[in-house]
Amino acid sequence: MRSVGVEEELLLADADSGEPLAVSGAVLAEADRAATADAADGKESGHTFEAELQEEQVEFGTRPVTEMGELQEEILRWRAEAARHAAAAGAVVAAIGTSPLAVRPSMSPGHRYEWVSRQFGMTAQEQLTCGCHVHVSVESDEEGVAVLDRIRLWLPVLTAMSANSPFWQGEDTGYGSYRSRVWNRLPAAGPVDVFGSADRYHAEVRAMVGSGVLRDTGMVWFDARLSATYPTVEVRVADVCLDASTPVLLAALVRALVETAAREWRAGDPPARVSTGLLRLASWQAGRSGLDGPLLHPETLRETAPEAVVDALYRHVGDALADSGDEELVRAAIAGLLEHGNGARVQRSLLRSEGDLASVVRHCARRTAAGAGPGADGGLSADNDRGAGVRWRA
Repeated sequence: MRSVGVEEELLLADADSGEPLAVSGAVLAEADRAATADAADGKESGHTFEAELQEEQVEFGTRPVTEMGELQEEILRWRAEAARHAAAAGAVVAAIGTSPLAVRPSMSPGHRYEWVSRQFGMTAQEQLTCGCHVHVSVESDEEGVAVLDRIRLWLPVLTAMSANSPFWQGEDTGYGSYRSRVWNRLPAAGPVDVFGSADRYHAEVRAMVGSGVLRDTGMVWFDARLSATYPTVEVRVADVCLDASTPVLLAALVRALVETAAREWRAGDPPARVSTGLLRLASWQAGRSGLDGPLLHPETLRETAPEAVVDALYRHVGDALADSGDEELVRAAIAGLLEHGNGARVQRSLLRSEGDLASVVRHCARRTAAGAGPGADGGLSADNDRGAGVRWRA
């Protein structure tokens, strides 16, 4: 069975005001101190936390696993650890894609980040966004590129499902995933053409870096790419998700997408030759609507109700889900997501009920640290425009 891992970026904020805090250095120092103390006590030590582009965020990665239950345990563990280390630095962590409150982010120190700031200017300086990246193992670069060519149609559905960034600089953007729009300002981000072979993929990456616009292969920020570090396909379209169960759902779906695409490739089925321009429209629509408006159906590229589009994804990967044992988990998780709402819907509901964006951040931070699921804290997520009347059947 293919292994899967998740990387999550978390927002660091003041526990009272909800305003982002540039304390990632202190959080990482606390994580190092705790690991050293654990090692001295003979306990399991080490951590996976890393700095990100801005000092108002911190990132962690899970180890690769094959069982979704193990993956959820990993995510819960590292979210709780992040909350503990942030508290020692006078902050909280919140699994939200953008800061609801106004912020002037602080670029993290280091030569690479300094280069990014000089090269991309305001686009980089404003880039305080938190995403969720899913890695799935592949047997070779050739298989990996065949997968990339065949999953590109379905990636906007994952953006819609994970949408968790409705607010930007103190305003409601009208988008479910505004993070995806901010991220796609970068020159090498977004959907890409069909490559056809690993050689063509690598030639394209070399040409992009050789152009001088990018510093290294790590700046090839495709929606999905071959990892430069691991033998994996890395899918990068999702917002960080408010509830820890949602990245597990995304990971199960991405693994099933990878397996389905690999089977199609081995059977000689060609990838759909949909233009990158149309995929950009689908990506924009997913960021705009989340699960609260029409999406472009991956097979017809026409506006379709989100429940029908999610159902199409579920059916597309059904055989792979059944073979991995994830079919029931995914079916139940999708039903819950459509009923209770993604993070964008929850955040807007919180603003209506609490009245201010600081309360939204505080609630999301508590939910992040506690690992609460849909409908937690009195079912706040159900008080929304679509509400509990949403029903979905596989």
